[in-house]
Amino acid sequence: QVQLVESGGGLVQAGGSLRLSCAASGRTFSGDSMAWFRQAPGKERAFVAAISWSGDSTYYAESVEGRFTISRINAKNTVSLQMNRLKPEDTAVYYCAAGPGGCSGKGCYGLRTFYDGWGQGTQVTVSS
Repeated sequence: QVQLVESGGGLVQAGGSLRLSCAASGRTFSGDSMAWFRQAPGKERAFVAAISWSGDSTYYAESVEGRFTISRINAKNTVSLQMNRLKPEDTAVYYCAAGPGGCSGKGCYGLRTFYDGWGQGTQVTVSS
């Protein structure tokens, strides 16, 4: 079973940047697709970004397209989310997720049910 540990959350002013990282263990990392989801108070957990097992394909929610970048280093079993031009509406708990193998397109990568491993979450707060 995969274990995921997120880090890098915190408090930042609107317009600022943060970089989240997720360290994976317990399963062959290079065989997993990886993603970030977020959950704001009173809302459902929502898709943010995903990256294929090879790193060749990335997918983003429309709300973060052009501001966030997902990347992975398979040799270090890590996936990161660089978040720029942050907005107050980006405030949420951010979760790292791992899914076995590949998926077919953004519609699949955006589904929570594709992922069978989840981190504990890291809080991101953007002040206005």
